[in-house]
Amino acid sequence: MQDEYRTVARAGVHETEINRSRFLCALAPAATERDAQDFVAAVRKEHADASHHCFAYVIGADAAVQRASDDGEPGGTAGVPMLQMLLRRDMRYVVAVVTRYYGGVKLGAGGLIRAYGGAVGEALDTVGTLTRRRFRLATVTVDHQRAGKVQNDLRSTGRAVRDVRYGEAVTIEIGLPDAEVEAFRSWLADSTAGTAGFELGGEAYGDA
Repeated sequence: MQDEYRTVARAGVHETEINRSRFLCALAPAATERDAQDFVAAVRKEHADASHHCFAYVIGADAAVQRASDDGEPGGTAGVPMLQMLLRRDMRYVVAVVTRYYGGVKLGAGGLIRAYGGAVGEALDTVGTLTRRRFRLATVTVDHQRAGKVQNDLRSTGRAVRDVRYGEAVTIEIGLPDAEVEAFRSWLADSTAGTAGFELGGEAYGDA
C-alpha cells in the first residue's frame, strides 16, 4: 500500500478562457469508479449544450484505475494530459471533467494539450488538496475509571480517536502510523499500569 496520497479537499469548478473558448474544469472526490462515472454524467447533463466533456479519473491509493476520454477532441489532446496532470500531482480518488464551449478559434494539438492539462492544474490549485496517510487501526480497552484520562492524553498528543464505545469497559478506536505502534504500546502500558487492552486491526487512510 502507498504510505500516502493526495485528493481534492472538496468538489469545485474553475473556469478559464483561451482564444474565446471557455474551459470549465469540475473536480470531485470519487471513492469508486461508479462515483466518477456518475459525476461525469452529472456534468454532461448540466452543460448539455457544450462542445466537449473530456474527463480523467484516478481511483485507488495505488492508482489502480485510470481512465481518460477526449470526447471528440483530437486523440490524446484532452483526456491524456488531464490524467497526466492528476498523476503528476499524486492525486487519487479524484475525477476531473473539463467542459469546453468552443469559441471559434482552433487551438491546434499543442494548444489543446496545454489548455486541458492546464485547466486541471489551475482547478486543483483553486479547489485545494489534502494529504491522506496510511495508518493502522488499533483498539484500546480500558476501565471506566481511567478512560477519561486516556482519551484526554490521546487527543493532547494528536492521536486520531475514531470511535469510543461504552460497555462494561470503554473501547477506544484509534489510528496509528506503523512506525509508532510499539512506542504507543509501551506508553499505554505505563499510563494505565498495564491494565489496558491493546489490539491491532487492519490498515486505513486518514487526513495527515
